[in-house]
Amino acid sequence: MSTLAWIITVSLLGGVLSLLFAAILAFNARVSWLSVLVSYAIGALLGAAFLNTLPEAFEHAENPMQVTMTVLIGILVFFILEKLVLWRHCHLEDCEVHDLPREHSPAAHHNDHDHGRSGMMVIVGDTFHNFVDGILIAAAFMVDVQLGIVTSIAIIAHEIPQEAGDFIILLNSGYTRRQAFLLNLFSTFATVVGGVLAYFMLHNMNHLVQPLLAFASASMIYVAMSDLIPGLHRRPEIRATIQQVSLILLGIASIWLMGNFFPHD
Repeated sequence: MSTLAWIITVSLLGGVLSLLFAAILAFNARVSWLSVLVSYAIGALLGAAFLNTLPEAFEHAENPMQVTMTVLIGILVFFILEKLVLWRHCHLEDCEVHDLPREHSPAAHHNDHDHGRSGMMVIVGDTFHNFVDGILIAAAFMVDVQLGIVTSIAIIAHEIPQEAGDFIILLNSGYTRRQAFLLNLFSTFATVVGGVLAYFMLHNMNHLVQPLLAFASASMIYVAMSDLIPGLHRRPEIRATIQQVSLILLGIASIWLMGNFFPHD
């Protein structure tokens, strides 16, 4: 099998496999668990950003300031994107953002009135991340097939907890299971695109890896800190707080464990 065929097959198969495993984990959770599992998703996002994508971005950067500036710009971009979605919704119908009493209603507790904002931004960031994964897979296969296979297994293993977190966020954001699956499936095709482009023009794409990784990190940090964590503060009781912190740590730990058992540096 040719190197290009390996890249396409592994990128496609790896993306679909990680997606299926993540879907099984997320979809088997009860609906009543979704608001609880959001805490795990927060940990998975923060773990992926600070333990995976940001360290890789720093490795590809000549100057650390390039990474931090890109992250700052990315956070601002996602803030503006969220504002645009809010403005569009507020012009189309009554906007819940301006309905303060509703903010404290039981329905708001599940954060299912954000009209897909956090889900949309997670998918945007994940698409950038998958594109970079495709570049890494192609680079590994162009060195050696065995290295390419090992790198791909590592990337698939890294993706499972993060994809599961993405599914939980999409479901919690108001998307149906079918919509969540299709959006994540669309995002995985970015791995194939990144791999094929890298095969033909890797020497011209090296400079893209660092900003794409930093931008993906910005999306994860922004969604976790801006859209998801504020929802946890609606349950200030000590039992809920212990549960939330435990699940956040579990999400971070799952990313850390995958990174240690399946390093792809």
